[in-house]
This record gives sequence, C-alpha cells and structure tokens, in this order.
Amino acid sequence: MKRATTDQEVSVDPEKASSGTSATSQVKSAARVLDVLDDIAANGPGTQLQLAKRLGIPKSSLHALLRTMCARGWLDTDQTGSIYRLGVHTLTVSSAYLDGDPVLSRARAVMDEIAAATEETVHLGRLEGAEIIYTAKRESKHPLRMYSAVGRRLPAYSTALGRAMLAELPESDRGSLVPHEIKAFTSQTITDRDALLAIIDKAAQFGYAEESEESCLGVRCFGVALPFSHRSIDAISVAVPISRLSQGREDLIIETLLSVKARLSAMRDNRLVR
Repeated sequence: MKRATTDQEVSVDPEKASSGTSATSQVKSAARVLDVLDDIAANGPGTQLQLAKRLGIPKSSLHALLRTMCARGWLDTDQTGSIYRLGVHTLTVSSAYLDGDPVLSRARAVMDEIAAATEETVHLGRLEGAEIIYTAKRESKHPLRMYSAVGRRLPAYSTALGRAMLAELPESDRGSLVPHEIKAFTSQTITDRDALLAIIDKAAQFGYAEESEESCLGVRCFGVALPFSHRSIDAISVAVPISRLSQGREDLIIETLLSVKARLSAMRDNRLVR
C-alpha cells in the first residue's frame, strides 16, 4: 500500500534530483523553516497568527515549527511568549559566514584604506539577484553619519554599490535586473527606467557609479565594483552627507575608489574563484 507523503518526505524526480533546485526536490518542513527566518528578517517580529497569514501556512502546522525553532535558538519570544523574533543562533551563523567569506577577508584592508583616506562611511556590498546586501561597514569619523546596517537589503538600481555591479554586466543583461516599475525610496529616487539604464551605462563608461539622495536623503554615494571574481558581484562605496561634500572632497573620493579598483585589477592573485 502506498504511503502518503509527509512534511519530511517528498517524491523526487531522479532526473532533477542532481540539480537540487526543482520545486519537487524541496522538503516542505525545511522550506517552511527558511521561510519563517526570511519573513521575520524582512518584516520584523510577529505573533503566530501574523506569521501564519504572512506566510500562508496553517496556524496548526506553524505551532510545532515555531516551538522547535525556539528550542534550537533560531527564534526567541517576548516575555508574553506570543511574539516571535530571531534568536541568538542566527547571530552565531551570520558571524560564522562573515568570518569565513574570502571576499570579506580580502576587503578588510581595502575598506580601512578608503576609510582613512576619505574619513567617510565605507560600505561593502554583494549583488544577490536584483538586490544588494550590505556585508561590511566602516563608520565615518564625523558625528553626522549615514544610517545603514550589515545585512540590510536594497534594490541594486537605487544604490551606488548596486549600479557599480550592474555596470560590470554585459549591456544586454542589465535590463533584466532593473524592473519596469521602479519603487521610489525617497523623493529623489530616479523612477524612469530608461534614464536609470543610461546612468548604469555611464557608470560602465567611467568605471564608477554614483547616486544622490536616492536611497537616503541628504547623502551622496560613490561606488566601484571589486575584481574579486570572474563576474563582479561585490562592490565598495563611500557615503558622505551632501552638507560637507565640496568638489574637492568629491574628486578625492572618486580618485581613491578608482585607484583601489585599478590596483586590485592589476594584481594577479586578487581573484577568488566563485
């Protein structure tokens, strides 16, 4: 007699099993655990009912899952035990990722160099799909700083980091990562797709990207892609409040970034196979 498939069991097409990416090869319970973590990371803490609605998971199925994740430290609850948030184990895993990533190891000295030369906030970011994720940061020496956090996600089109990486792609591929309907994060965000693609083309021509108040009002950013892989998916940027950005400081920031990019490109051992 044929057994019913449970959350822990799933039939797998042998021809697709090797890729590990087909819908049928996903274990439902594992996928739900990851969905919970992704949702809370993106949308913040929630009650069991709120999480069930946000994820489209039956409340009865979610109860045991949340209890297990709390027991293993992936989730935590407030004093009432009703609101779920990320647990301390997520920090342990993320710290291990940051410590083990080869690009972050290589980029530390570069970030320190740029921060010392510009005295402004320096960001390292990675392209994931059509978004960038902040992977490291050096704070400005000045009291007026840009708010940002490691792990934050933003659309690539709205940031100097993202535009620098998009500019490294073949021109025919850039359009697939720029949506037809562009969300404005500030009143200055460029939402005209053709104008945005032209800006990315300009970044490809000059070797650096820039944006002004499009992701954070009052802040201007400049970025370059880092040649740490055959396909550039990492970039570094400098963010500076417009209130202290003179033409001389702007030139210094751009020259510093381009100098670092050129030096790394000339090094034979700078590439990391990915």
